[in-house]
Amino acid sequence: MSGEAAGAPGSAPVVRRGVVALGSNLGDRDELLRDAVVALAATPGVSVTAASSPVSSVAVTLAGPDESKPTYLNAVALVETTLEPLALLDALQAIENDHGRVRDERWGDRTLDLDVVVLGDLVLDTDRLTLPHPRAHERAFVLEPWLQVDEEARLGSQGRVADLLAALPDRTRPVPGATGLLEPAGASSALDSGPDGDPDAAGGAL
Repeated sequence: MSGEAAGAPGSAPVVRRGVVALGSNLGDRDELLRDAVVALAATPGVSVTAASSPVSSVAVTLAGPDESKPTYLNAVALVETTLEPLALLDALQAIENDHGRVRDERWGDRTLDLDVVVLGDLVLDTDRLTLPHPRAHERAFVLEPWLQVDEEARLGSQGRVADLLAALPDRTRPVPGATGLLEPAGASSALDSGPDGDPDAAGGAL
C-alpha cells in the first residue's frame, strides 16, 4: 500500500474521503440504491457526505454493451471513513449480500453492486481490491454521477474526472425527475415499472 501513511499506534484514526460507485439492474433499482446509501451511512466508521441522483446505462458484459440485459441505474456516494480499505470493502459486500447479491457470474445481472473507486490518495493492488479502481476512468456511469457531487473531482494520476469523461465516446442517460439518493425518491422509481435505456449509454457494473 502506498499513498497516505497509516496513523501511529494509539493515535486518532485516519479519516479518508472516498468514492463509492453503486449500480443495480434487478428488482426495484432506485429503492435498492437508496437502501444501500442508508446502510452505508449506518456502517460504523463511515459517514456519507453526498450522493448523486441515479443515471441510466446499458449493461456491460465481457463481450461489451448488451442491450438485451436489464438496464442499470448507477450512482455515486461520497464518504468519509476511518475504515481501512479491505474493511470498507467487507462492509460494502455485506450490504450487497443483505440485498440479494448473487456472485455466480462476474459480468452477470445484479441486485446491487458497490465498488470503492478511490479512498483518499491510497494506491493499493491486492487480489481483492485495487485502488484507484482500474476501470473507473473508462466508465461514464461512474464519472458522470461523480461530477454531480464533486465538480473538481480527480481520479488519482488519471487526472480530472471532467477531462476523463469528455474523452469517452459513451454517455449515460439522465433519469427525468430523479433526485439525489439522500433525498426523497422521485420519478426514477417509476422506471422500474417498465424498460428504459439508451443504446449509446454503455454502463452497468464496474
